[in-house]
Amino acid sequence: MLRRLLFGGLVLALVVSAAAVATAWEPDRSVSSLTARWAPPPSRFVEVEGLAVHVRDVGPRDDEAPLVLLHGTSASLHTWEGWVERLSPTRRVVTLDLPGFGLTGTARDDDVTVARTLVILEALLAKLGLKQVVLGGNSYGGHLAWAYAVKHPEQVTRLILVDAAGYPRAERSLPLGFRLAATPGLRRLMEVLLPRGVVEQSVRNVYGDPSKVTPELVDRYFELTLREGNRRAVGLRFAQLASPVDTAPLKTLAVPTLILWGAKDELIPLESGRRFDADLPDSELVVFDALGHVPHEEDAAATAAVVLRWLAAGATERGL
Repeated sequence: MLRRLLFGGLVLALVVSAAAVATAWEPDRSVSSLTARWAPPPSRFVEVEGLAVHVRDVGPRDDEAPLVLLHGTSASLHTWEGWVERLSPTRRVVTLDLPGFGLTGTARDDDVTVARTLVILEALLAKLGLKQVVLGGNSYGGHLAWAYAVKHPEQVTRLILVDAAGYPRAERSLPLGFRLAATPGLRRLMEVLLPRGVVEQSVRNVYGDPSKVTPELVDRYFELTLREGNRRAVGLRFAQLASPVDTAPLKTLAVPTLILWGAKDELIPLESGRRFDADLPDSELVVFDALGHVPHEEDAAATAAVVLRWLAAGATERGL
C-alpha cells in the first residue's frame, strides 16, 4: 500500500510538473511576427554593423543637437514614449532598440558587450547624420550614455542619466526575471520557458507604485522579451556584470549632466545617483520621491517637465 501511495504521489508530481512546464513553454517569436504591433510608423529599421536597428526619429529636422535616448536591460524604445510625446514638439528625438533587446535582436556573434554596443551606436549616429547630440539613458542605457560621452565628449553636448548603471551593484531588490537570468543553471532554461507572471512581477518590482503597471504594459515587455535571441542576450548581459566598470573618467567629464532618480529605486538605489552627482564636474541631481527605477516611464509628465526646464536653461546660458 505504501509503495502504491509513493508511486501515485510521484506520478502526480510528474504530471503537475509537466503541466507547469507546458504552461510556461514560450518559444522564440520572429521579428516579423512582432513588427505589426510594436513597430508601426514612424518606426523604421536602419542597417548598421550587420544589424537591423529598430529606430524612431521624430521632431523638428533643424534641431542642432537632437536627443538620443537609450533604454535599459529588457526594455525597448517604447519606454520613452511619454517623453517623446512631450519633447518632440520642440526637439528632435531619436529612440532605438539596443542590440539584444526589443526588435533589434542580437548580432550573429552574440556580442552584447558595452564596447561593441558603443561601436554600433557610433555607427548609427553617423548614418543618421547626427554630429552632436543630447544623449540620455536609463539603467544600462545610462551606462552606455555616459560611456559614450567619455569616448566622444566632442559629440555629446549634454547628458541625461536616469537611474543609470555604472557603479558597483548594490541592489536591495532584484526583479524575478533578472534573478533567473543571473543564475547560470536557470539561464538556458529561461530561453524556452517564460511565465507571463515572471515578467509582470519584474515590471512591478521596478515601479515605485506597482498599481501603475497595466496588462498592456506587461504585454509589451513580455512579447518583446520573446523576440528571437533576446532571452539569450539578457543571460549574456548578466554574465558580464561581474566585471568591474571603470568610473574614474566621470570625474573629468566636463559635459553638463542632468541626473534624474527615483527615490524608491531598489535595483540601483539613490546612493548611485548621489555618486554620479559628486563625481561629475557639472551636474544637477533631481530626485522623485514617489518613483522607482524607471521614473521616465512611470511618470513621463513630471520627469519630462524637468528635462524641458533644464534644456531651456542650457539654451539661455548659450544665448540661444
